[in-house]
Amino acid sequence: MANALAVSAQPKFGERPKLVVGIVVDQMRWDYLSRYYEQFQQDGFRRLTDKGFSCDNCLINYLPTVTSIGHASVYTGSTPAFHGICGNTYFDNGHKTYCTEDTTVNAVGTDNQRYGQMSPCNLLATTIGDQLRLHTDFASKVIGVSYKDRAAILPAGRAANAAYWLDPKNGQFITSTYYMTELPEWVNQMNRQLKQNKELKKVGEKIGYTPLCGTITTDMAIAALRGEQLGQGEHTDMLCISYSQTDVIGHEWGTRGQHTDEAYLQLDKDIARLLRALDEHVGRGQYLLFLTADHGGAHNDQFLQDHRLAAGKWHEPAMKDSVEAYVARQLGNSQPVIQMELDYRFFLDRQSIAAQGLDFEQVKAAVVAGARQLPHVQFVVDYERATQQGVPAIISQRALMGYHLRRSGDVLVVLEPGYYVYGYWSIPTGTTHGGWNPYDAHIPLLFYGWQIPEGHTSREVYITDIAPTVCQLLHIQQPNACVGEAITEITK
Repeated sequence: MANALAVSAQPKFGERPKLVVGIVVDQMRWDYLSRYYEQFQQDGFRRLTDKGFSCDNCLINYLPTVTSIGHASVYTGSTPAFHGICGNTYFDNGHKTYCTEDTTVNAVGTDNQRYGQMSPCNLLATTIGDQLRLHTDFASKVIGVSYKDRAAILPAGRAANAAYWLDPKNGQFITSTYYMTELPEWVNQMNRQLKQNKELKKVGEKIGYTPLCGTITTDMAIAALRGEQLGQGEHTDMLCISYSQTDVIGHEWGTRGQHTDEAYLQLDKDIARLLRALDEHVGRGQYLLFLTADHGGAHNDQFLQDHRLAAGKWHEPAMKDSVEAYVARQLGNSQPVIQMELDYRFFLDRQSIAAQGLDFEQVKAAVVAGARQLPHVQFVVDYERATQQGVPAIISQRALMGYHLRRSGDVLVVLEPGYYVYGYWSIPTGTTHGGWNPYDAHIPLLFYGWQIPEGHTSREVYITDIAPTVCQLLHIQQPNACVGEAITEITK
């Protein structure tokens, strides 16, 4: 009966929702849906789980699992190998690059150019929103909203009407000249309200460490909904929302405890408020919504050790130095050959290698051998030989899906379960992410609203399946580097 209902509910050509809403909750583990279920109110997360469709086994199918890659992959239906977003920061032909940095544009809404010189210029593939805009001859509106610049910009895509993110120094939503030369009046009005927000004044630049960040993001999303009259025109519009405070709080305080509990219970209230606004402005059943995450997060290593579980920290600088020393012993070089170790990847310094007259392949082989000597390393992958090294298929395949020729580095290390890179983003009480393991790669995926049946599936689906599913429901072409497949339980 459930399958029959799913089939009969599917849209015909020409039928579309008034609005598509994409929600990404940064660092949300899949099991949080059950962990907090009894504490969630009826009209927030539980409305999505109980009245929508849940893909209970949605996995990330590339490495590493980090924020910018996750956001890009959700909306492109692709992976770093194709969409080119290979990390929050990565080396592009030897030049260190932030994923959305763009020095050809200027900040709009702030004097802090460092926060505002951003655009989707590094994104190589189209998004759901780009395809929607193309399909309607750019009549559809696509807007991105988040605390983080990358979480607003990458989901909305290159053809978006606008993306807005928060400048934490002045507590204002900003954008760049990639989109416009001045902020719309509805954004100015929102910013005037933020200037009067006493709670925001109290926390200041630490806003990302508080549940208030999610509340303000929701305020901005509702302001965009009304200010741009999304879902009120002839064509389907799209609103991309990313909640980032959950990631900041997770890095600082981990997956357990008061701070994380408060973050998700407040987010539940904010999502309920967003749904009520969508019901009022667009109409219940008139919008298509999905909610997912860009990655999960490991339990704090000390927390695991305290309960006799294998876990620990992996210090990148020390590991890099150890591999450098190993290479020098093998090849006799006097200068470093590794540019940086970043997100479990070694980026080799081609200029240094050439200047010392070293053979690149010999250097890389030595780096691989040196990395294999490091503590708690389970596998080492030379990207260009990923399928030839006796590495399990699940690792080699995800490594290749995350490998871009000019942006992903040269050698990937995979740590034992429970071990993770330790740095300022994962202080003693906090955590981080990046691995293939379920704690980092198993994410929630909920669909709700227009033509979505109630139910769930335990079938394995992937983060890259989200975009083709939405596009098939809309009867528009998939993004141009899409490698995912539409989820048949929803689209058949």
